Amino acid sequence: MTVHSVSERVAVSADAAECSDAPLWQVRVGTRLSRVAGIVGVVVVVGLAALPAVASRNLIQDLIFVFTMLALAQLWNALAGWGGLVSVGQQAFVGLGGYALFGAIVIAGCDPLLAVLLAGIAAAVVAAVLGPLLFRLEGPYFAIGSWVAAEALRLVCAQVKSLGGGTGMSIAPAELSQMAGLKAVQALLGLRPAAARDVLVYWLALVLAVAITLALYAFVRSRLGLALAASRDNAAAARSVGVRTGRIRYGLWVIVAFATGIIGAVVYLQKARISPDAAFSVTDWTAYVIFIVVIGGVRTIEGPMVGVLLLWGLQTYLSQYGSLYLVVLGTLAILIMLFMPRGVGGEAARRWQLRLFPTQRWLERR
Repeated sequence: MTVHSVSERVAVSADAAECSDAPLWQVRVGTRLSRVAGIVGVVVVVGLAALPAVASRNLIQDLIFVFTMLALAQLWNALAGWGGLVSVGQQAFVGLGGYALFGAIVIAGCDPLLAVLLAGIAAAVVAAVLGPLLFRLEGPYFAIGSWVAAEALRLVCAQVKSLGGGTGMSIAPAELSQMAGLKAVQALLGLRPAAARDVLVYWLALVLAVAITLALYAFVRSRLGLALAASRDNAAAARSVGVRTGRIRYGLWVIVAFATGIIGAVVYLQKARISPDAAFSVTDWTAYVIFIVVIGGVRTIEGPMVGVLLLWGLQTYLSQYGSLYLVVLGTLAILIMLFMPRGVGGEAARRWQLRLFPTQRWLERR
């Protein structure tokens, strides 16, 4: 009896030892570096929010460009990188957002901040109408179709005489002087109305860039993000396991258009002048955006951040040289695509495990 008890205890101890020695695994997404980066990011965003108190107006305007281009790059990255919808017609929604803003202010007399939201809604409605037509096309045909749609919208806006027709129009300072929050910014920072408007637009652009980046990060880590990636990689296989590929991609298309329209409205609220050729420029609103994403790294969150800083630096220091600036841009893009096909951010993540916004899942021992 006693021997039996001892043997049982030995068996139980052996089983416990086996269980303790057996590796236990868990799925990980975040890393220690990403948690540190999150804390640093909060500090940086707070510092950027307080920057207008000490920064020059030229720096504020430069950072508006950086924030709006970063937001556009993250949206295109979501659409093409994670959704597989390579669009070269995103300038359509930038232009629609700008023209909807001008229409709401000049024709309807709306507050400019309310007009920004209405501009996003207008872009989303147009995207919802165009979606079923464009989604009949695949691959390069979709890309060409999106560009043709953008050109058609440019021609339509050029015919609206109340918004300046083909030559465009400007918003009078008096129509912008009643913007919500403008007088408060003037009193807080002691600025003139034009400079105070730049500060308001700066804060809007900063909020958009941060919100879009965080929303994209949360989305790609969610079940919907996995479903979207599955739809991109193999739509037939995704449908076979119950993923509604068409609905997910259509929803992404409309949401991206909504956000792009808002960004377009913010850009032209700061410029206070619009024309069809500028608002629907494929170079300014699509080619540069694709450059940012490709240089930084497709399907990475931190890649567009690297790409937009490179673009800003090149524009700042080389734009005075005219065509040489474009030559350098093209040469840099070719070299990075040849030697770093993952982009700068993707290559840093592969070589040195620098994942500030990790989106891939891996197994790790507890």
